[in-house]
Amino acid sequence: MQCDDIARLLPAAVDGGVTLDASARRHVETCLRCQAELARYRKMLRGLQLLRTRYLEPAPGLLAQTFAAIEQAGERRAVRSLVSGRRLAYAGAIGGAAVAAGATAAAVLVHRSRRRTVPVAS
Repeated sequence: MQCDDIARLLPAAVDGGVTLDASARRHVETCLRCQAELARYRKMLRGLQLLRTRYLEPAPGLLAQTFAAIEQAGERRAVRSLVSGRRLAYAGAIGGAAVAAGATAAAVLVHRSRRRTVPVAS
């Protein structure tokens, strides 16, 4: 069996849902990679079981502090959004003014070139 095949079976084997067949057990016994993976799953399962038995009392005022932090972060984001929106508006106004100035200059040049090409009657 390949390590990839065994890796799919290990979570269920650690949990007790599946028993490994003889060839899979032999592979795990000889493969350091699969042994390490098995050890990680066992450690994770022990940690999860510890979480079931522990109850941590939150510090007084933790909920209020959390809400305050969320509100401050929202306000900072709103200010940043407003500032970046103003920057975009300024950039748009400058760009629009540049386009208008370019169009005006082009119109003046076209008008001047037409005045010069008019033949003079003799």
